[in-house]
Amino acid sequence: MSAATLDLDRTLEALADPARRRTIELLRDGPKRAGELAREVGIAAPAMSRHLRVLRQSGIVAEEHPEFDARVRIYSLNPAPIAELKDWLARTEEMWAAQLLGFKAHVEDGASNLRTREPGNPQGRI
Repeated sequence: MSAATLDLDRTLEALADPARRRTIELLRDGPKRAGELAREVGIAAPAMSRHLRVLRQSGIVAEEHPEFDARVRIYSLNPAPIAELKDWLARTEEMWAAQLLGFKAHVEDGASNLRTREPGNPQGRI
């Protein structure tokens, strides 16, 4: 498995949980402390710490310690993993669109062949 595939898997795994998706939504407005996120998501601090660890490991969020207090952790979004997910989704959508266009052409071709057949000539031979 390639590194890009593993990164995408980690991103999708991180996004699978509703609390983590809500955390990402909150971080869209700007960096926040872990306590603020826990309060706004409505979960206990230890649970938020576990969710933030998954989000950090996936690369979706970054953790910073302000100079004034190394005990304080401030979290912000890292746009790169989401950009990679969007690129993958666009490529996947292109593939499915091409597949569906090919299927449509096949069906239309089959329907066209059916119209050219006469009642006494079920194979459509001339």
